[in-house]
Amino acid sequence: MVSAIKNTLALVISIIVVHLFYVGYVWPESSAAIEAARTAGQSAPRDLAVILKDWEQEICIIMMLWGTFLILDKCFAIMKDRYLFNVDLLEGAAEGADGEDDLASMLEALENLPARIRTTPLVRTLSASLRRFLITENVQNTSETIDANVESLAVKQEAENSMVRYLIWAIPAIGFIGTVRGIGQALSQADQALAGDIAGMTESLGVAFNSTFVALLISIVLMFLLHQLQRLQDSMVTDTQEYCESFLLNRISTLGRN
Repeated sequence: MVSAIKNTLALVISIIVVHLFYVGYVWPESSAAIEAARTAGQSAPRDLAVILKDWEQEICIIMMLWGTFLILDKCFAIMKDRYLFNVDLLEGAAEGADGEDDLASMLEALENLPARIRTTPLVRTLSASLRRFLITENVQNTSETIDANVESLAVKQEAENSMVRYLIWAIPAIGFIGTVRGIGQALSQADQALAGDIAGMTESLGVAFNSTFVALLISIVLMFLLHQLQRLQDSMVTDTQEYCESFLLNRISTLGRN
């Protein structure tokens, strides 16, 4: 619930910031540049404001900011918990006859950790695996529990990236809408172009090409950021499995359980 509110707030802020940017800079500058070009009998210049002036580009920039926030938020969430992989969370679980009692106390200690740490994927996987071993007293079952939790973590991360994937697909689609709109406007001004006035047609074609250019450029940036996020997520999944095998399976295998 908190994450949904935060993401919604980020979308609202993106809309407000981008719209204020358009109202305060893009639209006044583009109108002045286009009017000056018309007065001089020239085509519209390739200024930044002119390239960004249409509503398709505005929507694409809003989606870019929101998508960037979604990606960076997930990246920071992963990075801030990386230190846990350098800590032996099961320290104190001894080997020998009383090892099971030590593991039970360690499970209790894991469950009493602060909520922010207790809900991390690593601690959840450790807790589930420890609980499984204490119930079954079987190392193989514990290993299967680790594998199942790691696989579930990978599936969950993939599902959480679905909104970013949608944005990366939707941004070029919106750019193509601008392309169709611009070409349609250009065709409707064919008579004027045949009469010698090509200013309107070139301006409409500019709408078509500018929207596609901006949308494709933004999608390339977001795709790069998404791949960096997936690299971090894959690393976390691999490190979680390796941590559980090193710190948990190696420890409980010394208890002599089968």
